[in-house]
Amino acid sequence: MNDLITMVSKFAPAIGTALGGPLGGLAVSTLAQHFNVEDEVEAVTKAIKADPESAIKLQQLENEKFKAILADKDSARNREATIATSDKAPLINKLISPALALIVVGAWVGIQFILINTTVPQEMRELVARVLGTLDGALMVILSYYFGASTKE
Repeated sequence: MNDLITMVSKFAPAIGTALGGPLGGLAVSTLAQHFNVEDEVEAVTKAIKADPESAIKLQQLENEKFKAILADKDSARNREATIATSDKAPLINKLISPALALIVVGAWVGIQFILINTTVPQEMRELVARVLGTLDGALMVILSYYFGASTKE
């Protein structure tokens, strides 16, 4: 498997990463289908080594992945824009995303304020750190959603 990960990572880093992670079996299956071989690590490794155009095929597969990610993001943005501008959409549908965003931002600001102005008891520090970590992640998603994001994917 390490040989396959090394070969694939040269031309398709995201797929190489997937091979080494919990989705490794799915990545092997996708590569096997793409190279028309059995769904086995050895068969995929041999097919990539034997195919002089394997680099191009791997890059095409990687590009397909990015196109799917972009299409997913685009459809989510279009859905949100359609709801926001629709006369037929209920008010709750129009307000839920901004309301949730405001609640998360407000909770984050509130916890920051409390942390600056009080001392957290020792037995509560782990819980506060966990809540703050969750809110930090949610805040980053909200900021990325409303103000855009650049990815390294």
